Amino acid sequence: MKITVGVIFGGRSVENEISVITANQTIEAMDPSRYEVVPIYIAKNGKWYSGPELLDVANYRDMQRLLRRTDEVYLRPVYGDNRLYRRKRWFGQRSVVARLDVILPALHGTNCEDGSFQGVIEFTGIPYAGCNPLASANGMDKITMKMILKECGIPVVGYVWFSDKEWQNEKQAVVDRIERKLGYPVIVKPANSGSSVGIAAAHDREQLVEAIDGAANFTNRLIVEKLVEQLKEINCSVLGNYYECEASVCEAPVRSGEILSYADKYLGGGKTKVSQGMESTVREIPARLPQTATDFIRKCAVDTFKALACDGVARIDFMIDEATGKIYVNEINTIPGSLSYYLWEASNVPFPMLVDRLVDLAFERKRDAGFKTIDFGGNIFNCMPAGGSNGKAGGKFGGKSGGKFGWGPKMRK
Repeated sequence: MKITVGVIFGGRSVENEISVITANQTIEAMDPSRYEVVPIYIAKNGKWYSGPELLDVANYRDMQRLLRRTDEVYLRPVYGDNRLYRRKRWFGQRSVVARLDVILPALHGTNCEDGSFQGVIEFTGIPYAGCNPLASANGMDKITMKMILKECGIPVVGYVWFSDKEWQNEKQAVVDRIERKLGYPVIVKPANSGSSVGIAAAHDREQLVEAIDGAANFTNRLIVEKLVEQLKEINCSVLGNYYECEASVCEAPVRSGEILSYADKYLGGGKTKVSQGMESTVREIPARLPQTATDFIRKCAVDTFKALACDGVARIDFMIDEATGKIYVNEINTIPGSLSYYLWEASNVPFPMLVDRLVDLAFERKRDAGFKTIDFGGNIFNCMPAGGSNGKAGGKFGGKSGGKFGWGPKMRK
């Protein structure tokens, strides 16, 4: 029997359109003899839709028309219910669109790649590919990620972080801290955005203030890093799970300015108007590097993947300071654009095989979770003093001194 795969994409994110491209590339690579694909699009307003019209990227030019031709759908947050439901149905239509065996997320950015979506799916119990909520959240937030990696001895550049409220109320103090610790030039980033959205370089105080003001439009946590001026960027993908994984070959994306921009990633540096997702990036594969540097990067990629307890496929982006030869981890993409299939094809893992591996890993994690204890086999309410929930001594829920919602002495233990 075929495996029914719900490929979920879009989302309430500035990377919605890139996610659509990733999903369609992934679906095209899936073996139709093995998989029954159910495309599920999350619109920017948060509503979910499904239908065959979602499989043609050209249809997204007229979004209102596209969504009128699809079914609005939803999953129930009930463990064990793997059914995808129609929100509205015509006479004679079934309420259930499909029963999903596994979910393959092709989502990018805030509200999608940061653990929010993964938490929703955890409630259903449906196996899903990629990182769990904790790994997703830590990987998405550049501040938390760097703290974890630094603690694990994985090299990261110097940084300063702060909140948008701190910036609004103590602007001068934040600027002083950045100048004292980092100096110039620096690079300003929203802590939890991807695809180079909201990122800008600053070479003096005026540019710094302007860059932070711009980044604060996207997030409530910001990070400023020391800018590596003689920069060579290297990307490496990792495939597997938190205890067993492997690294791909390395690539060197070609940038048009100081930083790898949105246009560099998705529009070939601005040379094309039609995006093919990360496939549009001008890149050098494999990257021309000394073997010692390649080996170090690939080991660091695996170490990063494991330190963050990742699953599925991820892409770790590195920076080489060509002035000093030092190598730093820049960030991790827990659901990389185009699922980094181009790095795996260069590593002798074709895209269809990559998808097979992701689905297998999803089922494997589900099986492993089944061996963990979630129930001690007892009922704590049996420890409740006489009188129970309505007794004179216990209040509504409590014991002797519990009050309306308190707990008696035994319950506190």
